[in-house]
Amino acid sequence: MKTVISKHAYRLICAMVQVAIAVLIFISFYKWHVADTAAILSDKGPAALLIAIYLLMYVFIGRTIHAFMIGVEQTEKVAASHVIAFFINWIIEVFATVTIIDNLKSFWYIMGVYLLMTFIQSIISLVFVFSLTKLYHHLYPPLRLLMIYGDYENEVEDKMNSLTAKFHIEDSMSYREGLKAIKRSIVNYDAVLINDIPAKARNKVLKICFDMDKRVYFVPTISDVIIRSAEDMNLLDTPLYLCRNSGITAIEAIIKRFFDILISVIALIVLSPLMLVVAVAVKLEDKGPVFFCQERVTIGGRVFKMIKFRSMYENVEESGVARPAGENDDRITKVGRIIRTTRIDELPQLINIIKGDMSIVGPRPDCKENIDLFTREIPEFVLRTKVKAGLTGYAQVYGKYSTYPLDKLKMDVYYIMNYSLLLDFRIIVETLKIVFQKDSAQGLSEKRIEKFR
Repeated sequence: MKTVISKHAYRLICAMVQVAIAVLIFISFYKWHVADTAAILSDKGPAALLIAIYLLMYVFIGRTIHAFMIGVEQTEKVAASHVIAFFINWIIEVFATVTIIDNLKSFWYIMGVYLLMTFIQSIISLVFVFSLTKLYHHLYPPLRLLMIYGDYENEVEDKMNSLTAKFHIEDSMSYREGLKAIKRSIVNYDAVLINDIPAKARNKVLKICFDMDKRVYFVPTISDVIIRSAEDMNLLDTPLYLCRNSGITAIEAIIKRFFDILISVIALIVLSPLMLVVAVAVKLEDKGPVFFCQERVTIGGRVFKMIKFRSMYENVEESGVARPAGENDDRITKVGRIIRTTRIDELPQLINIIKGDMSIVGPRPDCKENIDLFTREIPEFVLRTKVKAGLTGYAQVYGKYSTYPLDKLKMDVYYIMNYSLLLDFRIIVETLKIVFQKDSAQGLSEKRIEKFR
């Protein structure tokens, strides 16, 4: 049975309900606990201003970090996005309220009231997200896909089928069976997965799907990623695209550097107690050094010493050549497993950022040996060094530790070609979310390590 309401309409209704509940809770707390702290807050003008700020910021932040993508993003990520949006709004509203009353005496009380409100909003939001997602999957069963494959094996089919609530590849056929056979088959499915077929054949299949109103999923090439950032040029009587291929501009680099230093200094101050605890724990476990330094490559191929909390036993790589960590790698210490899973082992790189070796956001720095190795197989791999290496990056939040180098390269090129401060903000928020996703830091299986080799 076909669902009457579209997926877009369902998500819009869900977003409106969630925004309405969040704002109503804010109004209730403001009216009963905040308005009495200063006479000016009882006036309609300041009250309306604070409500408007809360509403607009919640919608803006929520949309930016994909908090309203019910049924599209993973349920845990959507829930985490709402919680993060609430906490960011908490900080904004505290300072906005204190600024209006121009009196710091009520600061701690107002902060406490808004914090309690934020916890209540988060709990209610979590219940709504999981309930609305469950209803979404009941209303909209997984899409029935036909996979058209090429001559090379990959894991796209397994990855798509792992999202059981969204996709189900019911059948597959080779592109060599011909366009007529493909056209006859496509009509029986909701969508098509084009899995690594030659560009000429892919273009023909895309046109067939366009003519038949069938949605298409396909893994892009490096060129596809670059073209996606192209600008429309209305200079001629024919469509013209411009790919600037300049990456981050000089002005953007200056602004990015300013925020790198500001955020790193604040983070070092705020996180220093946690880093001290980790340093003591690392030292007590096996009496070895607290930090581990390794040569990594950053912008322009420049080599620098990257600092991490040591998560492995000493001298496990006596050859000096790094090798990927496995799922049950016996080189990793007990403390190391915890700090690797939570990404805490990366925190000392804030020092690298202040020194100018790295940025908050950018492609993760790799060893020179790995870059030389991958470049022999994938010449475009050097494109990752067009910008500074990052503490976190697009490939880190949307990929996994075990993601193949080519896939990471595509994500890093996307970041470089579509750079903006807003994208950096989104990646930082996504980084906070993946801390709670165990599989994102999961080591490589023996089979995959062998493929890497």
